Amino acid sequence: MSTIQPFHLAFPVNDLDAARNFYGTTLGCPEGRSSSEWIDFDFFGHQLVAHLAPEECGHTTSNEVDGHQVPVKHFGVVLTMSDWNTLAKRLQDNKMHFVIEPQIRFKGEVGEQATMFFLDPAGNALEFKAFEDPSQLFAK
Repeated sequence: MSTIQPFHLAFPVNDLDAARNFYGTTLGCPEGRSSSEWIDFDFFGHQLVAHLAPEECGHTTSNEVDGHQVPVKHFGVVLTMSDWNTLAKRLQDNKMHFVIEPQIRFKGEVGEQATMFFLDPAGNALEFKAFEDPSQLFAK
């Protein structure tokens, strides 16, 4: 298996200071380069770029997955179970409003995973997940 390279994702926000606080402080992502219109973040080893574009913010569509309405437009990271638990606790301690509370999805089935969904201040949906058995990531 080849080494996974970092991905790059650019996404809209409506307030750079709120994005800086959320991604930098709440999620603990170190800040990289920035300008008056965008900010780079080290998003768990990946390059995330928040671009000021208020007219493009928010999500509206969801699909049912395992009994929950999952925002169609979302992004996130697959963490180790230990890192996922640490992040979930930090977010719960900071009173994060979850779209889907931290939980185990597909319990006892192929693809069993820990998952949680929440919104950034601009309404972008994020999902963080983890697997006790990482081989289940693409299992059918």
